[in-house]
Amino acid sequence: MNRCLVLAVCLLLSLSAVAQNNTASPYSFGGLGLIKFRGTVDLESMGGMSVFSDSIHANVMNPATYANLRYTNYSVGGQFNSTNLEESGAKEKTQITSLDYVIVGIPAGRFGASFGLYPYSAVGYDLENSADGQLTRFTGTGGLTKVYLGLGYNLFDGLNIGLEAQYNFGNIRNQGLFNDDDIQFGTQEVNRSDISGLNFVLGAHYTKALSEKLELQATMTYTPSSDLTVSNFREIATVLVTETGGIGGAEITEVTVQDSEIEFPSRLSFGLGMGEKNKWFVGGEYISQGTSVLTNRSFDLPNITYEDATKVRLGGFYVPKYNSLTSYWSRITYRAGVRFEDTGIVVSGESINEFGMSFGLGFPVGRRISNINLGVELGRRGTTDLQLVQENFVNVFISLSLNDKWFIKRKYD
Repeated sequence: MNRCLVLAVCLLLSLSAVAQNNTASPYSFGGLGLIKFRGTVDLESMGGMSVFSDSIHANVMNPATYANLRYTNYSVGGQFNSTNLEESGAKEKTQITSLDYVIVGIPAGRFGASFGLYPYSAVGYDLENSADGQLTRFTGTGGLTKVYLGLGYNLFDGLNIGLEAQYNFGNIRNQGLFNDDDIQFGTQEVNRSDISGLNFVLGAHYTKALSEKLELQATMTYTPSSDLTVSNFREIATVLVTETGGIGGAEITEVTVQDSEIEFPSRLSFGLGMGEKNKWFVGGEYISQGTSVLTNRSFDLPNITYEDATKVRLGGFYVPKYNSLTSYWSRITYRAGVRFEDTGIVVSGESINEFGMSFGLGFPVGRRISNINLGVELGRRGTTDLQLVQENFVNVFISLSLNDKWFIKRKYD
């Protein structure tokens, strides 16, 4: 009971940290923002491939895998992001450090459960254009955070099914400033949307021994579309813009905007992989997401539309000798992967694509079942065509995964 209380307190204290602004991408301005990777560092270091499941890591990308847990798992992860933005020869650099997730996985015989929180989407941009005495500036902050509770069940040897409930909450604030030197006052418009609602995830995971050493793993998840409630707020202000771009006194007018709903997109994934237990594994995954249903909430962005997103992820790991007594480096897990993604965002008719190549290491801590995971990803998002922005980024990940036996029947009183 004391351990559960400590974990509950940790989750509450982590809530504000996970909900922080954790992107600086101009492609986060529409819809629900830029969709974040939902998974632990060990999976992210393999290109985001979520096929693999074992007994000591909570694979939060598929609730069916919770039934594979044999140890109670507590995991917390964060990342450092450095991005170089390029547009028509102009360059800018941003850096952000964020907490990514706090999760707990608990085994219970044929059942397994997991709960925790992580960011689903992020909004964070600051765009400014000043020419011929005219100034336009667009800024945005916020995003959605998920709190989830999932349950997995082992139907029979090798086949698990799972169900997960996810509660989405958060707010997104978009602000536009327009000023002309020939006019005394400028105009500032602020749109804020408070978003909340439930969605569910269904999952299945299958394991089959192909030989004495080789093992096959297959995975499938489906997230039905659902409606999120959106409370909208808008204000328009007449402002005085200083020579340095600062804002002076303002006359603010609130504008009535109807509350609305936004459709949370459906998601379907299939994955397949093969490996030798405690030695190596390689796999791939295909994901289709119905992001064409997204809208820009209470305002229009005529040059931004949405299409269904697709993702392909490939990756794997290698452990030289997991039970070596003489070489610590032989017990380290070496990971690598690659991913190709169509984000579903279309700007001025140009589909925004994303590519990432990742590498990682898993360091055993104390007994082998606990570990520290490090990873790095090199990637690119967008293009400089049509005067758009290309982002070249480096993500550095770190997580602590602790495992223990919580529910052991006493032999003696």
